Amino acid sequence: MTLIAKSQMSLSRAAVPAVLLVVSAFCAACDLSVSNPGPVQDSQLNTPAALPPLVNGMSGDLAVALGTYLTREAIATDELTEAGNFTPDNFYAAGQIRPEDDITDWANLQSARWSAENGLARMKAVRGPAFETDTITPWAYLWAGFANRLLGENMCTAVIDGGPPESDSVYFIRAESLFTRAFTLGKTLKTTTVQNAALGGRASVRAWLGDWTGAAADAALVPTNFVFNAVFSTNTTRENNPLVSNTVSSRQVSVFGTVYAKSKADPRTPWDTVKTSAGGVQVGQNGSTPFFVQKKYTSLGSSVPLTKGTEMLLIRAEAALRTGDVAGAMSLINQERASSGLAALTATTASAAQTILQAERGAVLWLEGRRLWDLRRWQAAGTSTFLTGRATCLPVSSVEQGSNPNFHTP
Repeated sequence: MTLIAKSQMSLSRAAVPAVLLVVSAFCAACDLSVSNPGPVQDSQLNTPAALPPLVNGMSGDLAVALGTYLTREAIATDELTEAGNFTPDNFYAAGQIRPEDDITDWANLQSARWSAENGLARMKAVRGPAFETDTITPWAYLWAGFANRLLGENMCTAVIDGGPPESDSVYFIRAESLFTRAFTLGKTLKTTTVQNAALGGRASVRAWLGDWTGAAADAALVPTNFVFNAVFSTNTTRENNPLVSNTVSSRQVSVFGTVYAKSKADPRTPWDTVKTSAGGVQVGQNGSTPFFVQKKYTSLGSSVPLTKGTEMLLIRAEAALRTGDVAGAMSLINQERASSGLAALTATTASAAQTILQAERGAVLWLEGRRLWDLRRWQAAGTSTFLTGRATCLPVSSVEQGSNPNFHTP
């Protein structure tokens, strides 16, 4: 697992003298010397040696943001069924996402964006002219790009560093620029992984911004077998994949009742029943929902894809379908299915192909934190009704609304 930068913010020491005075009144002869290796002063990060851990910290913050959100996103989009007793999660499952219930997700997602963007600014200041030739720079741009895309795909409104509310498309615009820089520098430095990841990320946000031609062009350059992950680990609790805790360990959510529970034949959406010692089907923590365990992520260290070549085939298929090329769209969809050993499907009308495309994106991106955006945009296009009467995105958290003087409801 990557190392996590301990802090990019200055630490306040103002209260220390007052504390020492109080302590000295009780223990005049005590040894009050303290050795604390944990906190890191902001200025200590302004050295070249501190920058690699700083970039690793960007990766870690993104993984935390995605990992803690995966379960709630899954139950809000019918990828999983709520089987626990947590009140906020039950609201998500019912299609109600309230500002007081997404405080953690808002904070984590924004922290991932801020740590990457602020880290890039720090790296520029520290490295000077060498910034663009540093091998870690394109990675920093990648993490910033994916953090912004994650926000754009899930938030109703963009708020940047205490600023006023803006269109959620602001996140996609920022992500496109960041992915472009990552790709350009990755190409110069001949870093193939960075190039493919940047193209994959940029293809998705270009599509979401309406540039389907540009999206398809980027997607065509990414190999079908390419996968770029958010990394999790068993090193510490912070680095664990929380979805595994909520499914494999504690039975908080279940595949039962979802469209994916209708068949075990799709290798892209693996799951299984869990039996009790008496031979019956185990139930979730709520005592009633049959517990079907997802098996896509089986370890607390299981990684979660951020972009992959099979999604690129589906972006190209959707771009083709938008031009009326049903045959071309189905050819690309079947290439994606063949990569998983699945039989080809047929469709002769745009409507039938669209239905297949939506099901394929659901399977390919299952439990990767991407479904809410798909359902939201398809609802706007009139091709999906699942979110009717349900929340389509995460509102600005109640904490942000209360603490941001520039916030007002549009």
